[in-house]
Amino acid sequence: MYADCISPDIFGGRSPEEILKLKVWEGNRLKSLGDLFYVRFERDIEEDNIAVKLVGSFIKVRRIGANMSSGKIIVEGNVGMHLGEGMRGGEIIINGYAGSWLGGSMKGGRIEVKGSAGDYVGAPYRGSRDGMRGGQIIIHGDAGREIGHLMRGGTIKVYGSVKHFAGIGMIDGTIFIQGDCAGEAGAAMRNGRIIVCGYIPYIIPTFTIDSIRPNVDVDGEKISGPFYRFIGDIADNGEGKLFISKPRNPHLTFYDKYL
Repeated sequence: MYADCISPDIFGGRSPEEILKLKVWEGNRLKSLGDLFYVRFERDIEEDNIAVKLVGSFIKVRRIGANMSSGKIIVEGNVGMHLGEGMRGGEIIINGYAGSWLGGSMKGGRIEVKGSAGDYVGAPYRGSRDGMRGGQIIIHGDAGREIGHLMRGGTIKVYGSVKHFAGIGMIDGTIFIQGDCAGEAGAAMRNGRIIVCGYIPYIIPTFTIDSIRPNVDVDGEKISGPFYRFIGDIADNGEGKLFISKPRNPHLTFYDKYL
């Protein structure tokens, strides 16, 4: 189901009757929003700050909040793929799980997921090179593969662990991972920063050891280390920075002799 009409930008300035008639694709059939969802309207004192609250399971609903520029969406439950795709402003809060391509190609705004998220956080859809350019994505649980693919700006924070290829093809921006990373962090990276506070099984060989840093700054917060700092991906003439926790990765101590 594709429901990019579920957005403060679309709801703003429309009457309840007009909102109920907004179109949603269910498979290959075009249906009205009011035919598929129970909708309740409440008048907000702040007319300019439109809030949309979704209650229940929306795991099969895609593109909620796509291209939104203002307002707020709150999801009390799980939500499907492409949430906040192309987002330019506003805020989305998910009190549950978010599907793949969360915040894909977003340019601004803030997304916070209280649970975990799928693959390709902040990444463009297949065939596009327009990665995340700005804004902030915060995930309190885990995330999947290729978070921050082709990322050009903004910040992704994951307080759990992530799978393979975090920051693949990254051009700029910051990825912070408090938990573990499955491997291949920063592959084909050209610039930007990836911080891994947990365990990573290996560093790809096209990164070179640069130094050991006592801490690293993320959005004004000082994260205590020490951290190994690697530069790469030199296979792509990259100058990205990969910060890896030294205490959590004793198997990397052989790099010490190169400093």
